[in-house]
Amino acid sequence: MPAGSGTCRPSKEPWQALSLVVVGLEQHQSSLQLLERVAIAEEDLGKALATLRDRTNLSEVVVVSTCLRTELYAVVERFHEGVADLQEFLAAKAGTSVEALADAFTVLFDDLVPAHLFEVAAGLRSAVLGETEVLGQVRRAAERAEAERAAGPVLGALFRRAVQTGRKVRSATAIARGSTSLSHIAVELAHEQLGTLHQRSVVVVGAGQMGEGVVQALVERGAEVTVVNRTASRAASLASRVGGRGVASTGLPGVLRGADLLVVTTGAAAPVVEPGHLARAEVGRHGPLLVVDLGVPRNVDPEVADLPGVQLLDMDDLRVRAQQSLEGRHGEVDKARAIVSEEVERYRADSRARGAAPLVSALRGQLDSVRRAELERHRHRLAELDDDQWAQVEAVTRDVLAKVLHRPTVVLKESAGTARGERLAEALRTLFDL
Repeated sequence: MPAGSGTCRPSKEPWQALSLVVVGLEQHQSSLQLLERVAIAEEDLGKALATLRDRTNLSEVVVVSTCLRTELYAVVERFHEGVADLQEFLAAKAGTSVEALADAFTVLFDDLVPAHLFEVAAGLRSAVLGETEVLGQVRRAAERAEAERAAGPVLGALFRRAVQTGRKVRSATAIARGSTSLSHIAVELAHEQLGTLHQRSVVVVGAGQMGEGVVQALVERGAEVTVVNRTASRAASLASRVGGRGVASTGLPGVLRGADLLVVTTGAAAPVVEPGHLARAEVGRHGPLLVVDLGVPRNVDPEVADLPGVQLLDMDDLRVRAQQSLEGRHGEVDKARAIVSEEVERYRADSRARGAAPLVSALRGQLDSVRRAELERHRHRLAELDDDQWAQVEAVTRDVLAKVLHRPTVVLKESAGTARGERLAEALRTLFDL
């Protein structure tokens, strides 16, 4: 998917009044260190949406912040100013300048936006090809933006179609075959490092969606799981479903004693596992410990890797392992991309039709007003008609008008967004004073 700095304003089709843009940072062009600086935690999402929503140049906004991408989708009033607002927001999050991020930014506009988002929802731009988790993340991003009154009809329709496309790709292709989530990749990697997970003592920090995926994958391999969460009841709820145990975050050092594997996935904005936790657990004295950090930003302090007896793996290690998981699924990529292209064209056609809809509605309304006025003017000459007969006259004239307008309406909608469509639209506006 192409990227650029947004220095050239896109050419506008006649039916488009505003620009649709996405500005973001994702794994294909950004380092893990940069991605973790711009990641927006769940608890901060409302504030981020409010900040962006209040920008004069932004009419609608949706924030998609996942493990390896943070992207801002927006409908902008003025293209250059809107893009600048979005870039400045991300640069501020990263603690640097827009200029410093010029090579890392993805900036797409108009028709390239649905193509990109549909690929994201389909898992075609994920570290794990066809991953299942991103579809839910895209859906929840739109729902949150709508709840915060940051998204409107344009982005609402775009994201609904993206989710539909993601589902269609997964049902019509085998792209989701095998390990298609970071949770499963993490467990596979741990299995390779430890030789086996059967009856191994494993601690999972975090009871969210990814944490649940990790726990399920671990149990399938016979691991003995302890779930640690800030809210003890949530940890206990998840643990009870798999026959494990759940404890509050304060109990982390205790459950780490004798553990073989620690998997951390909380979505927190700062490390929740620090060297002190492992020191208090006397890690090293009770055997080596493999630590897998699934957080972006990182959930484990990098200094943990310096402790004796500790091996730390992070998202960079998982990205390498994910590339190895692609074998046997490359052939499905072309099928998935074909579906995405088809759905993008449908979305564009629907958008163009919606652009023609106000003109069609105005034309129908004006001619129907003429029809009703003429019937009323001649009503005294048709006084001998009873109510049923008059209703029949009404029905016949409506049917005639509908048949007369059918062909012009179809042609106008089909040609909307083209030079021919604009000429037809302008002719209607002139002929009927619309």
